[in-house]
Amino acid sequence: MLHSAVALSIILGFVSIEFLGLLPGGIVSAGYLAFFFEQPYRVVSTLLLAIATCYAVKLLQNFLIIYGRRRFMLTVLLSIILSAVIENNFIYVSGISQDFRIIGYIIPGLIANDMQKQGVIKTLLTVLIISFAIFLCMHMGVLTR
Repeated sequence: MLHSAVALSIILGFVSIEFLGLLPGGIVSAGYLAFFFEQPYRVVSTLLLAIATCYAVKLLQNFLIIYGRRRFMLTVLLSIILSAVIENNFIYVSGISQDFRIIGYIIPGLIANDMQKQGVIKTLLTVLIISFAIFLCMHMGVLTR
């Protein structure tokens, strides 16, 4: 089912980019979010990490020359580092509910990279709308194993 969700995410993401001009936060991100839509705390924690990563990169842009592939690389690496720090130091050690785990290490970085390009609100709305559409397809029987 995850394969189908990601495939539909690629299709809907492409449609969003081509016809609406809205970036969906990485072309596979919406599929992964949709797969975990029944665990809303995981979706929220992933989106909050994406926002934190976006603003961390904006802060670093005051001190470093960051653009294009450098920005993408920094965004994804920062997402991986922050995900690992959060999960290893806060979730597993402090006993916080496992519901707050982040979806993947790269997904928040992909979303944050698009936030850098078009803004936080547009990216959040686009990725959530596409994720919800994929979630509906998964639960209405459109996507099967």
